[in-house]
Amino acid sequence: MRLVVATCSAEYSGRLNAHLPLATRLLVVKADGSVLLHSDGGSYKPLNWMSPPCKLVVTAADEDAAARGVVQVWVVQHAKSDDRLVIELHEVLHDSAHELGVDPGLIKDGVEAHLQVMLAAQIELLGAGARLVRREYPTAIGPVDILARDAAGATIAIEIKRRGDIDGVEQLTRYLELLNRDPHLAPVRGVFAAQEIKPQARVLATDRGIGCLVLDYDAMRGVDDSGARLF
Repeated sequence: MRLVVATCSAEYSGRLNAHLPLATRLLVVKADGSVLLHSDGGSYKPLNWMSPPCKLVVTAADEDAAARGVVQVWVVQHAKSDDRLVIELHEVLHDSAHELGVDPGLIKDGVEAHLQVMLAAQIELLGAGARLVRREYPTAIGPVDILARDAAGATIAIEIKRRGDIDGVEQLTRYLELLNRDPHLAPVRGVFAAQEIKPQARVLATDRGIGCLVLDYDAMRGVDDSGARLF
């Protein structure tokens, strides 16, 4: 992982156009090729980013850019779309690289783990005729929560969250890109399942052809069975 603290500006073009004016930010380049720009606020979410598969090319500033105070230009081009992130660095305050090794991944506990177990046992919530292939289906970038097949035999990859936000959709997108390379599984469609799905996450999922499934934890546990109530 490469960490760069720099005074920079950025332009994103493609499915949407966005501009980040000149400011000091943290640039993160991960081993999977993703590039993220962070500020010192906004919690854990980057201001802008490019997900893999993508390619980063770093060049010296040309004459016009140098006249504006630019010392380096980063161009991040997505491999499967016209999406492009151009970052102009005016001053580099820190630049380091670190080998993090293989991460064991998130070990789920509590409600999220229970949702996975219960959905696997109630896989028909995906639709009539759905059947479970396996939980924690292994991939090179971590396990998919549930792999299933629908009534027609098509593959479904399900990512489960307690609260569904944009990061969860991005995570499922990466899984789908990888799984769809396997001819024994492709085509693979995604389902984003959560107790609550935020509007922005639902919009992004819909844009990427990913289905959304809201999970009722109590109903799945059989705790809130309205048909069994006396009053």
